[in-house]
Amino acid sequence: MLPIEVQESLKKLVKKFRGTDVEITGSSPVGGGCINDAHLVETDAGVFFVKYNDTNRYPGMFAAEAAGLEMLAKAGSVRVPRVTGFRDGETYSTLVLEYIRSASKKQGFWEAFGKDLARLHLHKPEDGRFGLDHDNYIGSLPQENTKHTDWISFFIIRRLEYQFKLARDNGRVGKEYTNLFESLYRYLPDFFPEEEPSLLHGDLWNGNFMTGENGEPVIIDPAVYYGHRYMDLGMSKLFGGFGQSFYDRYGDVYPLDKSWEKSMDIANLYPLMVHVNLFGGGYAGSVKTILQRFS
Repeated sequence: MLPIEVQESLKKLVKKFRGTDVEITGSSPVGGGCINDAHLVETDAGVFFVKYNDTNRYPGMFAAEAAGLEMLAKAGSVRVPRVTGFRDGETYSTLVLEYIRSASKKQGFWEAFGKDLARLHLHKPEDGRFGLDHDNYIGSLPQENTKHTDWISFFIIRRLEYQFKLARDNGRVGKEYTNLFESLYRYLPDFFPEEEPSLLHGDLWNGNFMTGENGEPVIIDPAVYYGHRYMDLGMSKLFGGFGQSFYDRYGDVYPLDKSWEKSMDIANLYPLMVHVNLFGGGYAGSVKTILQRFS
């Protein structure tokens, strides 16, 4: 059952959103997450998807997630769950979202998804800079989004160096990685063609999309910022699960450089370093292999 504090947060958030009191009639846990507890909650005002976690452990996480979902929703390119509200309580932070019932993929799912993502990436920031006006999270790790005027400096300082320092300080990588990263940096412009920043999902692996009730693509759990679109494309390839027609149709809407696939390992150094810091294991070896190959 939901903790009492989470129940009260849910009632307050739904009342603020809908303007009516709400009573909880049932709830059931939803598996799959390693950071948050999640429940499907039935009320007399409808069904909601509710996530909660330790307020002190992940400060501002749900505020950032709600802001990211609202940015993606405003872009109107890919469906996301509608945000009902979020609240930081004394013990628990709570995020209440639209419940989307999953169904089978409709015919042309991957083609539609590729086009949708391309249209999302065509959304550009008004100031033309890479980053975001606030920080957020990638998984359970803070994601620093201080703005830069060029992608390469943003990628090095806010993505690779941030994660590398964390991994080095925690003993997850050795000193030899310093020279490998520094050797790679001079070649980064060869892997990222100069482009305006794109609005990114930011964590687009195969566990962060679902199929909506009409068989359409829905993206969830974003780590939004304005960055190089290769980051989303690279992440989509890191663990597989995306159909080839996804990439073919993406290119129809937002054409790709002929050598784009050669850049995916470089783009994926960031999520791999995130995994080094979260899980350790063999991810450090994967990073080292990429660095040695390209530097």
